[in-house]
This record gives sequence, structure tokens and C-alpha cells, in this order.
Amino acid sequence: MYEHAPDRNMVCIDMRSFYASCAAALEGLDVMDTPIAIIGDKKRKGGIVLSASPRLKKEFGVKTGMRLFEIPDDPAIHLLEPKMQFYIDVSMEITRLLNRFVPKEAIHVYSIDESFVDLSGTERLWGPPVETVRRIQDELVSQFQLRSACGMGPNMLLSKLALDIEAKKTGIARWAYEDVPTKLWPIAPLSRMWGIGSRTERTLNNMGIFSVGNLAHTPLETLEKKFGIMGNQLYYHAHGIDLSDMGAPLIEGQVSYGKGQILFRDYTVREDVLTVILEMCEDVARRAREAGRAGRTVHLSVGYSKQALGGGFSRSRSMSEATNDTMKIYQLCTTLFDEFHDGRPVRRLSMSITNLEEEHSMQLSLFDEHNWRNRQLGMTVDSLRDKYGSNAILRAVSYTSAGTAVERAKLIGGHYK
Repeated sequence: MYEHAPDRNMVCIDMRSFYASCAAALEGLDVMDTPIAIIGDKKRKGGIVLSASPRLKKEFGVKTGMRLFEIPDDPAIHLLEPKMQFYIDVSMEITRLLNRFVPKEAIHVYSIDESFVDLSGTERLWGPPVETVRRIQDELVSQFQLRSACGMGPNMLLSKLALDIEAKKTGIARWAYEDVPTKLWPIAPLSRMWGIGSRTERTLNNMGIFSVGNLAHTPLETLEKKFGIMGNQLYYHAHGIDLSDMGAPLIEGQVSYGKGQILFRDYTVREDVLTVILEMCEDVARRAREAGRAGRTVHLSVGYSKQALGGGFSRSRSMSEATNDTMKIYQLCTTLFDEFHDGRPVRRLSMSITNLEEEHSMQLSLFDEHNWRNRQLGMTVDSLRDKYGSNAILRAVSYTSAGTAVERAKLIGGHYK
């Protein structure tokens, strides 16, 4: 099975406590000795902990995702707000450091604090890959005061799994194909496997598949019948085989365009909720148009306020024709909202389009004479926003008290710059 599988020197590098480490360096603190919490919004007691330093986690039990009111009132704890532009700048400098060891084509920035690096062919320049990784880690500490964990493997999948499962505890871990039965197959629950989400996990559980080993021993035909092309990829990934190129998504077919947000307050008026949904549809449709894609299925999720005992609904509906037209997506979202909303205050919203296809394959309806005009208008607005900023052109509803687009245009990654 492995004779034709990729055999590269792939590394997945993760910056430990990235936000807290950057903040510590900026404040002249030692991230290992100082309890530091990066809070999304210090003005709100419900502000989320975006990052916690190792000492804060160990000594005070504070973890990422907790709320400000859950942090002990201790003068030793430093509460800092994120400086997203600074974090982005540091991330770009880290990429430049990696570029000293390999060409740009061998680097894939997976997230602000995580990158894949292909060290194949660098042995004559830098020596054995493990030694190169240690050298990179040393330079990250000396130049940025950032500690890192590195997973190594013959492909992106195994390097990422080596990082998540082992290296985050040991600093460096290297997985090979011969390690698959002992290191990969015992992984459970399935959501610990990179690329398997909760929905896919539930489906697999219903098939009697609860570990990666179970998945690897499920007949390929069974998985392909249930999941299509994704079933083929699930089967081979369960054996540690990943044929994707640098930067390619882990599982083709999972790609969608979506947006979610926690609202600034409880929304009780239907028109106010629809205002935010329209803004989200605008953003999602724009990204789909820029990628030359269109979707047939629209998914809407609504979360109710805790004051109304929480809960919510998540529903999807497909159209006969794929689209990236803002208003068509919005109209279907409106239908879903009116059909399933039970009147309670809304605090969370998310929507997405899936079942994507190339835009050039879209069929323009002979019965809708405005289709071509709407597409051209959307592309014109997109180009203006690209040139002058995301809030250069907004719908009038965005300037009402219900709109969030104006305020969110001031944010990077959901936080103030």
C-alpha cells in the first residue's frame, strides 16, 4: 500500500501559546513564568480567553475559551487585550525566517501560528531534517521569544497528527508509515483525527466506526458508497496516506464558504436579525465570487440568548441552480429563519453555502432577466471593496442600529487592531 505513497520530509510547526507569547514579548515579560491571559474584550465580564500562558493554565486552571469572570481575582495575573495587527506582523516575520531554510513554494501557512514546511532536499544545506527543525526552534526562541512544537512525517497528514497527538507534549515527534498501526489507529474519538468534524464523526459512529483503526479496516467500497469521494480519502487517511499538495485542503469536498458571529446584544426584532443575516450573505457571496465558485445548498444556524434558556436551530435547503448572488442566498436564509424561528431573542448567527461548483458551469435562468445584471453588479461592488476597503460600499441597513458591518470593519480576526 505504501510503495507509491509520498515520502517527503514534511514538518508541521506550531507556536505554543502564540498570542500570549507575543504579548509577553511586547510587555517585556517571560511567558513561561508569568500568568498571562489574552481577553477578547476586557470591558465585558463574558469576554473570551483567546490565549493563556503555560503558568496560567497550570497554576490557575485557566484555559483558552473560558470567560473573563472565570479567571481568579489575583494581582499576579496579567489581563491583556489582543493586538491583532502585531500578531499578524510577527506571523509574517516567522514565515520570512522559514524562507531562509526553504523556498517560498515549500511553505504553507496553515494559520496565524501554524505552518507546514517541506524540508525535502535540504539535507546538503542544513543536514538531517531533525537537526534543521531543532535549529528553526532555537531561532524562533532567540529571535521572537516563541517556543514551538514540531510534528514530522512523510506527508502533511502524518506531520500534523504527529504534532497534535505527540509533539505538543514532547516538543518534536516524527511519525513514519510503520507507526500507523501503533500511533494512528488507536486514536479515538474520531474527532481527534485531523479533518474529521463532529458531523462526519456521528455518521461514522452510526456505522459502528469509533476509532481510526475501525475506519482503516472498513471496506473501501462501504465508505465510498456512503461518502462518495470523501469516503475514498477517509479510507486512505486512516492508513496515513495523504496525496494532497502543499496548501491543498485535507479532504476535498468539505470546502464551503461561511460566516458566523456572536451578536453585540440580544436581537428581538425580526428585521434586525435579517439585517445581520443580509450582511453575512454579502460577505459569503463575495468570497464565493472571488473564488469563481457557486453553491446549491444554503445552511443557516441561529442560537438563542442565554436569557431565553439558549438553544436554537440549524437548517439547510438546496436550490435547483447554484448561485453566488447575495440576494438569492439571503432570500433562502429569510425563508429558513421565518420557518424555524420561534420568536426568542437571537444572540448567535452563522450561515454558509455548500455543494459548490465552478461558476462557469452555472446556468443562467431563461426566466430571470436580471441574473446577468446582478452578477455584473456584484463583481463591480467586489472590485470597489477590494480597492478601497470592505466598508467602502455598504447597504443602507448596515448603518442602522441593527447593522454590525461598520463596527466589524474596524476589527482584524474579530478583534480590534
